Amino acid sequence: MNLLLRLAAFALLGIATAAPAAPATPIEGEDYQLIEGGTPYRPVPGKVEVAEVFGYPCPHCAHFEPVVAAWSAKLPARATFVAVPADFRDDWVPYARAYFAAQALGVAQRSHRAMYDALHVEESLPLSGATPNEIATFYQRYGIAPARFVAAYNAPSVDAQMKRARDFVIRSQVDGTPALIVAGRYRVTADSRDKQLATARWLVDRELARTAKVAGR
Repeated sequence: MNLLLRLAAFALLGIATAAPAAPATPIEGEDYQLIEGGTPYRPVPGKVEVAEVFGYPCPHCAHFEPVVAAWSAKLPARATFVAVPADFRDDWVPYARAYFAAQALGVAQRSHRAMYDALHVEESLPLSGATPNEIATFYQRYGIAPARFVAAYNAPSVDAQMKRARDFVIRSQVDGTPALIVAGRYRVTADSRDKQLATARWLVDRELARTAKVAGR
């Protein structure tokens, strides 16, 4: 074999060696868990729900937010993404209530990422012991007067939302954040962020195929 042919052979071998392996199929019990009797947080007919259980004071959630936001934007049309605040600790309760108040006031989507920054980057809000009036100063950025925010924060509708979120977290057996729940039936337990998202997407696609088959599409 002449020198040029040998170099070409080595180049092809290098390409073959560097080629990434096909992603492994997620394994039940390792990458995800079946939730017995599980149901979606906010079911929409004909849609597969991906719910992210999060907490604003959670640093892992703060790092996950830009990644999961980009990922969720690429979900199929028949999939929905919803954020569910957890109240695992007393210090998390004010921020879970704040999220629901922001939803009621129509600014949750715009303020979601910025709230993480306020807590973990700017440190303009306390991670623990936050009061409604302190949190209200953050929402002034979005044109919400403090008194209006505090009224929304204390509204009975937020009490109901808190209970609904807590019930979902309990029945989905979530014990840490961030957590992804697909179709209310599967809790993603993969051991890395990339694998979490790949597993969640695989479950979404599988659920879409299953529901299409049931519907006879």
